[in-house]
Amino acid sequence: MPGGGPLGWARLVLLLVAAAPWAGARPRPGASGGQPRLSVVLVACDSLDGRLTFYPGNQTVDLPFINFMKRYGTVFLNTYTNSPICCPSRAAMWSGLFTHLTESWNNFKGLDPGYVTWMDLMEKHGYHTQKYGKLDYTSGHHSVSNRVEAWTRDVDFLLRQEGRPMVNLTGDRKHVRVMEADWRNTDKAVNWIKNEAINLTQPFVLYLGLNLPHPYPSPYAGENFGSSTFLTSPYWLEKVTYEAIKIPKWSSLSEMHPVDYYSSYTKNCTGEFTKQEVRNIRAFYYAMCAETDAMLGEVISALRDTGLLKKTIVIFTADHGELAMEHRQFYKMSMYEGSSHVPLLVMGPGIKSQQQIPNVVSLVDIYPTMLDIARIPVPQNLSGYSLIPLLHGKAENVVSPRGHRPSWVLSEFHGCNVNSSVYMLRTGKWKYITYSDGHSVLPQLFDLTADPDELTNIAVKFPAMVHSLDKILRSIINYPKVSSSVQDYNKRQFISWKQSLGQNYSNVIANLRWHQDWLKEPKKYENAIDKWLCQRFPEEPSAWGQVCR
Repeated sequence: MPGGGPLGWARLVLLLVAAAPWAGARPRPGASGGQPRLSVVLVACDSLDGRLTFYPGNQTVDLPFINFMKRYGTVFLNTYTNSPICCPSRAAMWSGLFTHLTESWNNFKGLDPGYVTWMDLMEKHGYHTQKYGKLDYTSGHHSVSNRVEAWTRDVDFLLRQEGRPMVNLTGDRKHVRVMEADWRNTDKAVNWIKNEAINLTQPFVLYLGLNLPHPYPSPYAGENFGSSTFLTSPYWLEKVTYEAIKIPKWSSLSEMHPVDYYSSYTKNCTGEFTKQEVRNIRAFYYAMCAETDAMLGEVISALRDTGLLKKTIVIFTADHGELAMEHRQFYKMSMYEGSSHVPLLVMGPGIKSQQQIPNVVSLVDIYPTMLDIARIPVPQNLSGYSLIPLLHGKAENVVSPRGHRPSWVLSEFHGCNVNSSVYMLRTGKWKYITYSDGHSVLPQLFDLTADPDELTNIAVKFPAMVHSLDKILRSIINYPKVSSSVQDYNKRQFISWKQSLGQNYSNVIANLRWHQDWLKEPKKYENAIDKWLCQRFPEEPSAWGQVCR
């Protein structure tokens, strides 16, 4: 492996630092004046907590190549996913549109296969394009369990849908390539840079999608298992500073927000966990982040070795974060920082070094930024705004044709493991989270300056602020109407799926990821679903073959 091995990456970082990355060539991204257009490399991983890219989160694990990008580029301190789950988040990133506009409600519902992405437009305008690894922004993917759990989230039952989170140590101190599929895709990207990109006469855009540091599948949980295993080797675990690992504070089960309790239960996290268990889960997760960082390093090193680094913008981000046992949960599907706060680093010619940008931004900003770099006119209907003015330090005095960049970001969630549509508005020091129709579930308000761990909901204490933020949110999205539309979509999708199974329905639904609980009282849970269907479609009993009484 290029640069790999126990000492390889340390040497590689020193070589990169010793060399001036841009060799004096510093065209500004988006600049014209006859300058050649810059190439772009986007590395997007899965489930990386953005707080690990700056202090104090970066004290827990050694991430040399993220640190390299910070030294020679810019880190955004407040970047958010537009939906904290894989497919909807990626649909937002590839379309530049908020989730309620793409109607990417869950991991099964994304963009149509022929949707015109920023990469399609760049190819149309003369860029050579190449993609490797995880994309996951179109409809029709992920497990049956995943989609059925999302469709039935309003049903009046509570079932564990995941295996209990656990750790698994594999190999020895020389075992580097733990996530083999990601390494294979990284090798493909590196080889393409060295053998193809170097010979191109046109600018290129390269995308590498990594699955790490997403938890691994847990086959021990039985049929249709989920992914609740944090897997790494001693090599990566040694990159973690155990003493710096923070054990998160938990509310008692009785004090949890009702939606948080549902999430914790369905993620199989309401049982007892020792502090050592929690510390190990977090340590193994950080080690998986270190392995991800090394893959990023392979790409940066290939660009440097070929001389392409001096004319390439490198962007690193993730689709969402990972709670790693914060708020008594793992995985994502939450608006808490561990889940919704993502990394965003940009490095390349014309990008200011060692710059930290505090403005709130989100993944829909990737689309217009890519077009801006390529000097392609940006469509006016996008939800996102180009990051180029921020990167040039002109956030306050540059007005795009669409006006000033807003001082807020929006995130929303409509999928599994959460029994309500969720909406988050992040602006200034405030994070406002509201649910469903805005009335049936208590909202949450956090002051992230005073309470960065989001342990104290102050919505009741500051009703005027809640009212003000809710007014802003409703000016962006009619969220009660969206929530109702999602509820209708869920029922109609479930009805169609149920009808497609015929007499196999009872057996199939009983043996999804929730099988360990379902099989104890199958009739009870089938009846709960029938009751749920009748609540919305009492006038359409023929739609699902059941008479509502």
